[in-house]
Amino acid sequence: MIRLIVNADDFGYTRGVNEGIVEAHRNGILTATTLMANGAAFEHAVELAHANPSLDVGCHLVLVEGPMVSDPARALPSGLAEVVRAVVRGKLAVYEELRAQVEKIVRSGIRPTHLDAHKHTHLLPPVLEAVARLAREFGIPWVRRPFDFGIERSARIEKKVIGLGLRMFRPRFMRVLHDLKMTDYFAGFSITGTLRESVLIETLERLPDGLTEFMCHPGRLDPELQAASTRLKDSRETELRALVSPEVRRAIGRRGIELVNYRQVN
Repeated sequence: MIRLIVNADDFGYTRGVNEGIVEAHRNGILTATTLMANGAAFEHAVELAHANPSLDVGCHLVLVEGPMVSDPARALPSGLAEVVRAVVRGKLAVYEELRAQVEKIVRSGIRPTHLDAHKHTHLLPPVLEAVARLAREFGIPWVRRPFDFGIERSARIEKKVIGLGLRMFRPRFMRVLHDLKMTDYFAGFSITGTLRESVLIETLERLPDGLTEFMCHPGRLDPELQAASTRLKDSRETELRALVSPEVRRAIGRRGIELVNYRQVN
Protein backbone atom coordinates (compact mmCIF):
# COMPACT_ATOMS: atom_id res chain seq x y z
CA MET A 1 0.00 0.00 0.00
CA ILE A 2 1.28 3.46 -0.93
CA ARG A 3 0.25 6.22 1.48
CA LEU A 4 1.24 9.84 0.97
CA ILE A 5 1.31 12.89 3.21
CA VAL A 6 1.69 16.10 1.20
CA ASN A 7 3.04 18.68 3.63
CA ALA A 8 3.56 22.39 2.93
CA ASP A 9 6.27 24.23 4.83
CA ASP A 10 6.18 27.94 5.74
CA PHE A 11 2.55 28.36 6.88
CA GLY A 12 2.52 31.81 8.46
CA TYR A 13 5.31 33.25 6.30
CA THR A 14 3.07 35.69 4.37
CA ARG A 15 -0.66 35.96 3.75
CA GLY A 16 -0.11 34.91 0.15
CA VAL A 17 1.75 31.79 1.23
CA ASN A 18 -1.05 31.00 3.69
CA GLU A 19 -3.71 31.41 1.02
CA GLY A 20 -1.81 29.22 -1.42
CA ILE A 21 -1.45 26.46 1.17
CA VAL A 22 -5.15 26.50 1.98
CA GLU A 23 -6.07 26.50 -1.72
CA ALA A 24 -3.79 23.50 -2.30
CA HIS A 25 -5.60 21.73 0.54
CA ARG A 26 -9.13 22.64 -0.46
CA ASN A 27 -8.74 22.11 -4.20
CA GLY A 28 -5.70 19.85 -4.48
CA ILE A 29 -3.74 17.06 -2.85
CA LEU A 30 -2.15 18.87 0.10
CA THR A 31 -3.03 17.21 3.41
CA ALA A 32 -0.82 18.89 6.02
CA THR A 33 1.29 21.95 6.76
CA THR A 34 3.76 23.25 9.34
CA LEU A 35 3.34 26.63 10.99
CA MET A 36 6.09 29.21 11.61
CA ALA A 37 5.57 30.74 15.05
CA ASN A 38 7.72 33.74 14.10
CA GLY A 39 6.10 34.26 10.70
CA ALA A 40 4.84 37.71 9.77
CA ALA A 41 1.42 36.21 8.94
CA PHE A 42 1.17 33.89 11.94
CA GLU A 43 -2.21 35.18 13.15
CA HIS A 44 -3.66 34.95 9.65
CA ALA A 45 -2.45 31.34 9.39
CA VAL A 46 -4.05 30.48 12.74
CA GLU A 47 -7.37 31.91 11.55
CA LEU A 48 -7.19 29.83 8.38
CA ALA A 49 -6.23 26.72 10.33
CA HIS A 50 -9.29 27.04 12.57
CA ALA A 51 -11.49 27.66 9.52
CA ASN A 52 -10.11 24.53 7.81
CA PRO A 53 -10.04 21.80 10.47
CA SER A 54 -9.25 19.06 7.94
CA LEU A 55 -5.85 20.69 7.36
CA ASP A 56 -3.38 18.90 9.65
CA VAL A 57 -1.04 21.46 11.27
CA GLY A 58 2.37 20.95 12.82
CA CYS A 59 5.28 23.18 13.87
CA HIS A 60 7.86 24.51 11.42
CA LEU A 61 10.64 25.25 13.89
CA VAL A 62 12.73 28.25 12.87
CA LEU A 63 16.32 29.09 13.76
CA VAL A 64 17.10 30.95 10.53
CA GLU A 65 15.76 34.46 9.80
CA GLY A 66 13.09 36.53 11.47
CA PRO A 67 12.49 37.60 15.06
CA MET A 68 13.03 35.29 17.99
CA VAL A 69 9.85 34.21 19.74
CA SER A 70 11.54 33.90 23.14
CA ASP A 71 12.89 37.48 22.80
CA PRO A 72 11.09 39.35 19.98
CA ALA A 73 13.48 42.30 20.20
CA ARG A 74 16.26 40.04 18.92
CA ALA A 75 16.68 38.48 15.47
CA LEU A 76 17.58 34.91 14.66
CA PRO A 77 20.75 34.26 12.63
CA SER A 78 20.37 35.34 9.01
CA GLY A 79 21.71 32.18 7.37
CA LEU A 80 22.66 28.54 7.90
CA ALA A 81 26.35 29.31 8.41
CA GLU A 82 25.46 31.83 11.12
CA VAL A 83 23.19 29.28 12.81
CA VAL A 84 25.95 26.67 12.86
CA ARG A 85 28.41 29.16 14.38
CA ALA A 86 25.89 30.33 16.99
CA VAL A 87 25.01 26.76 17.98
CA VAL A 88 28.64 25.60 18.15
CA ARG A 89 29.66 28.63 20.23
CA GLY A 90 26.67 28.31 22.55
CA LYS A 91 25.36 31.75 21.59
CA LEU A 92 21.91 30.54 20.64
CA ALA A 93 19.63 29.04 23.31
CA VAL A 94 18.17 26.46 20.93
CA TYR A 95 15.86 24.58 23.28
CA GLU A 96 14.47 27.75 24.90
CA GLU A 97 13.74 29.37 21.53
CA LEU A 98 12.13 26.30 20.01
CA ARG A 99 10.09 25.69 23.14
CA ALA A 100 8.76 29.26 22.94
CA GLN A 101 7.73 28.59 19.34
CA VAL A 102 5.85 25.39 20.18
CA GLU A 103 4.17 27.07 23.15
CA LYS A 104 2.99 29.97 20.98
CA ILE A 105 1.41 27.56 18.50
CA VAL A 106 -0.25 25.55 21.27
CA ARG A 107 -1.60 28.75 22.89
CA SER A 108 -3.24 29.65 19.59
CA GLY A 109 -5.52 26.64 19.98
CA ILE A 110 -3.67 24.39 17.55
CA ARG A 111 -2.64 20.94 18.66
CA PRO A 112 0.40 20.13 16.50
CA THR A 113 0.81 16.59 15.24
CA HIS A 114 4.27 16.86 13.70
CA LEU A 115 7.55 18.76 13.85
CA ASP A 116 10.00 19.79 11.18
CA ALA A 117 12.61 22.53 10.93
CA HIS A 118 13.14 25.42 8.55
CA LYS A 119 16.17 24.66 6.36
CA HIS A 120 16.36 21.20 8.02
CA THR A 121 18.38 22.63 10.93
CA HIS A 122 17.29 19.70 13.10
CA LEU A 123 20.06 17.74 11.41
CA LEU A 124 22.49 19.64 13.67
CA PRO A 125 23.05 17.46 16.77
CA PRO A 126 22.15 20.10 19.42
CA VAL A 127 19.02 21.08 17.47
CA LEU A 128 18.00 17.45 17.01
CA GLU A 129 18.34 16.87 20.76
CA ALA A 130 16.09 19.87 21.43
CA VAL A 131 13.51 18.77 18.87
CA ALA A 132 13.37 15.24 20.31
CA ARG A 133 12.97 16.65 23.82
CA LEU A 134 10.14 18.96 22.75
CA ALA A 135 8.35 16.20 20.85
CA ARG A 136 8.31 14.08 24.00
CA GLU A 137 7.37 16.94 26.35
CA PHE A 138 4.46 18.17 24.22
CA GLY A 139 3.30 14.74 23.05
CA ILE A 140 3.95 15.52 19.38
CA PRO A 141 4.39 12.08 17.86
CA TRP A 142 5.86 12.75 14.40
CA VAL A 143 9.20 14.28 13.37
CA ARG A 144 10.35 14.77 9.78
CA ARG A 145 13.13 12.55 8.44
CA PRO A 146 14.68 14.81 5.77
CA PHE A 147 16.38 12.22 3.59
CA ASP A 148 15.01 11.97 0.05
CA PHE A 149 14.17 8.36 -0.84
CA GLY A 150 15.55 8.94 -4.35
CA ILE A 151 17.18 11.80 -6.20
CA GLU A 152 14.86 12.99 -8.97
CA ARG A 153 16.40 13.16 -12.44
CA SER A 154 15.20 16.76 -12.79
CA ALA A 155 17.00 17.91 -9.64
CA ARG A 156 19.80 20.43 -9.98
CA ILE A 157 23.29 19.05 -9.49
CA GLU A 158 23.90 21.01 -6.29
CA LYS A 159 20.68 19.62 -4.81
CA LYS A 160 21.73 16.10 -5.73
CA VAL A 161 25.07 16.57 -4.00
CA ILE A 162 23.52 18.08 -0.87
CA GLY A 163 20.82 15.41 -0.75
CA LEU A 164 23.41 12.66 -0.86
CA GLY A 165 25.52 14.42 1.76
CA LEU A 166 22.62 14.72 4.18
CA ARG A 167 22.39 10.94 4.37
CA MET A 168 25.49 10.77 6.56
CA PHE A 169 23.37 12.26 9.37
CA ARG A 170 20.88 9.39 9.18
CA PRO A 171 22.34 6.92 11.74
CA ARG A 172 22.48 9.47 14.57
CA PHE A 173 19.14 10.93 13.53
CA MET A 174 17.41 7.57 13.80
CA ARG A 175 19.13 6.81 17.11
CA VAL A 176 18.05 10.07 18.79
CA LEU A 177 14.45 9.76 17.56
CA HIS A 178 14.17 6.02 18.20
CA ASP A 179 10.94 6.28 20.23
CA LEU A 180 9.23 8.86 18.00
CA LYS A 181 7.40 8.36 14.73
CA MET A 182 8.76 9.08 11.27
CA THR A 183 7.42 8.32 7.83
CA ASP A 184 9.03 5.44 5.98
CA TYR A 185 10.23 7.78 3.25
CA PHE A 186 10.63 11.47 2.49
CA ALA A 187 10.67 13.34 -0.82
CA GLY A 188 10.76 16.88 -2.12
CA PHE A 189 14.08 18.29 -0.97
CA SER A 190 15.96 17.78 -4.22
CA ILE A 191 13.24 19.46 -6.29
CA THR A 192 12.52 22.43 -4.03
CA GLY A 193 12.24 25.46 -6.27
CA THR A 194 11.79 23.39 -9.45
CA LEU A 195 8.61 21.47 -8.65
CA ARG A 196 6.06 21.57 -11.44
CA GLU A 197 3.28 19.27 -12.65
CA SER A 198 5.48 16.91 -14.68
CA VAL A 199 8.07 16.59 -11.89
CA LEU A 200 5.37 15.88 -9.31
CA ILE A 201 3.84 13.19 -11.53
CA GLU A 202 7.31 11.65 -12.03
CA THR A 203 7.77 11.54 -8.25
CA LEU A 204 4.34 9.97 -7.72
CA GLU A 205 5.14 7.28 -10.28
CA ARG A 206 8.25 6.34 -8.27
CA LEU A 207 6.78 6.25 -4.76
CA PRO A 208 7.56 3.00 -2.93
CA ASP A 209 5.14 1.00 -0.80
CA GLY A 210 4.78 2.49 2.68
CA LEU A 211 4.22 5.98 4.06
CA THR A 212 5.97 8.93 2.40
CA GLU A 213 6.03 12.61 3.32
CA PHE A 214 6.28 14.88 0.30
CA MET A 215 7.53 18.37 1.20
CA CYS A 216 6.33 21.34 -0.84
CA HIS A 217 6.21 25.14 -0.77
CA PRO A 218 3.06 26.45 -2.50
CA GLY A 219 1.86 30.03 -2.23
CA ARG A 220 0.53 33.15 -3.87
CA LEU A 221 3.10 35.75 -4.89
CA ASP A 222 1.82 38.74 -2.94
CA PRO A 223 3.82 41.98 -2.41
CA GLU A 224 4.91 40.75 1.02
CA LEU A 225 6.44 37.62 -0.47
CA GLN A 226 7.95 39.58 -3.35
CA ALA A 227 9.80 41.75 -0.81
CA ALA A 228 10.93 38.83 1.38
CA SER A 229 14.47 37.46 1.42
CA THR A 230 13.45 33.94 0.36
CA ARG A 231 14.52 32.60 -3.03
CA LEU A 232 11.18 30.76 -3.34
CA LYS A 233 8.85 33.29 -4.95
CA ASP A 234 7.49 32.56 -8.44
CA SER A 235 8.14 28.87 -7.81
CA ARG A 236 5.44 28.85 -5.12
CA GLU A 237 2.79 29.70 -7.72
CA THR A 238 4.13 26.93 -9.96
CA GLU A 239 3.96 24.43 -7.09
CA LEU A 240 0.41 25.49 -6.31
CA ARG A 241 -0.65 24.83 -9.90
CA ALA A 242 0.92 21.37 -9.71
CA LEU A 243 -0.80 20.51 -6.44
CA VAL A 244 -4.27 21.34 -7.80
CA SER A 245 -3.65 19.78 -11.22
CA PRO A 246 -6.25 17.26 -12.48
CA GLU A 247 -3.39 15.34 -14.15
CA VAL A 248 -1.72 14.91 -10.75
CA ARG A 249 -5.00 13.61 -9.33
CA ARG A 250 -5.23 11.11 -12.16
CA ALA A 251 -1.66 9.94 -11.51
CA ILE A 252 -2.56 9.34 -7.86
CA GLY A 253 -5.60 7.35 -8.93
CA ARG A 254 -3.62 5.26 -11.42
CA ARG A 255 -1.17 4.16 -8.72
CA GLY A 256 -3.81 3.69 -6.04
CA ILE A 257 -2.07 6.17 -3.73
CA GLU A 258 -3.93 6.95 -0.52
CA LEU A 259 -3.67 10.59 0.58
CA VAL A 260 -3.50 10.86 4.37
CA ASN A 261 -2.34 13.22 7.10
CA TYR A 262 -0.48 12.66 10.35
CA ARG A 263 -3.67 12.45 12.39
CA GLN A 264 -4.88 9.53 10.29
CA VAL A 265 -1.85 7.24 10.51
CA ASN A 266 -0.59 5.18 13.44
